[in-house]
Amino acid sequence: MPQLTRRSLAAGIALLAPPAWAETTYPERPVVLVVPFSAGGAADIAGRTLAAHVGRYLPNPQAGLVVENRTGASGAVGTSAVARAKPDGQTLLLARIGSSAILPATDPRTPYAWDEFTMLGLLDENPFVLCVRADAPWRTLGELAGALREAPGRLNFATTGPATLLDLGVRHLFASLGLPIDAGVAIPFRGGAEAVASVLGGQAQFIGNNLSDMAGAIADKQLRALVVGTAERLPSLPGVPTAREAEVEPLARIAGWNALFGPRGLPDGVVGAWTSALARLRQDQGWIGATRRVGSIPRMLSPEETRDYVWAQVTLYRELAKRLGLI
Repeated sequence: MPQLTRRSLAAGIALLAPPAWAETTYPERPVVLVVPFSAGGAADIAGRTLAAHVGRYLPNPQAGLVVENRTGASGAVGTSAVARAKPDGQTLLLARIGSSAILPATDPRTPYAWDEFTMLGLLDENPFVLCVRADAPWRTLGELAGALREAPGRLNFATTGPATLLDLGVRHLFASLGLPIDAGVAIPFRGGAEAVASVLGGQAQFIGNNLSDMAGAIADKQLRALVVGTAERLPSLPGVPTAREAEVEPLARIAGWNALFGPRGLPDGVVGAWTSALARLRQDQGWIGATRRVGSIPRMLSPEETRDYVWAQVTLYRELAKRLGLI
């Protein structure tokens, strides 16, 4: 039987040892989760839902996450701040479709690339829904399309700025209906919650947005949903036709999503800690229930799957923007 040398013995002990991050107190202090949109909107809701549930699965569950809203430039301000942050795992990003896929896909002035981050995982998807105020005269998408066709530029729609889901999704809908992409006038607001409030207040006549931003107003019968961009009808909106049923099937490609990113170059130990935490969160009924209650669909993906998913989204919106003549 061969004798064990000190070196081989040490190597064997190392193989049995737990990963480095499990021996540390990571995170030693609360992790800042940057949400690049305003409080009360879909991104903020997703970020706070994550913060409320994922902390218990970290190596040091006492630290947790602290949500910090850094708004501006359609999400680019907060997203750029994370891209420049120290890669120590203390600053992470609630990545959104608009700021993390649409902007880098469509605007060359975006101060970061789509892949300039460590992608830790996709969290959920959020259906795209077109709504009008409950007392509006249009009861179907066809009726709203008729009004837009009859008087282009007369009706306003609420957005969160150019090259965001609220803007690009509606313009994609216009194109799908055979309308010019400026059939309605875009009125920009700082976040999804403000955009919804503008429709309720009469400043804008319609809005295309994440369901999570509008679920409460729809349930309270303040907003009327005309179409939902999903393949099947949603259990929460059984009377609302899908994109296919409303004969705007291309709209089914549009959906919001949330993901967890960090700065490029996060240590393997930090990535491992978050990969493990998100894998356990996938089975957490509290997080699943809270995510579904706001209209999102839980969809956890691994870091590698998330990268492929985001690249597909960047490709989609780059091609869409070119087709619509926006770039």
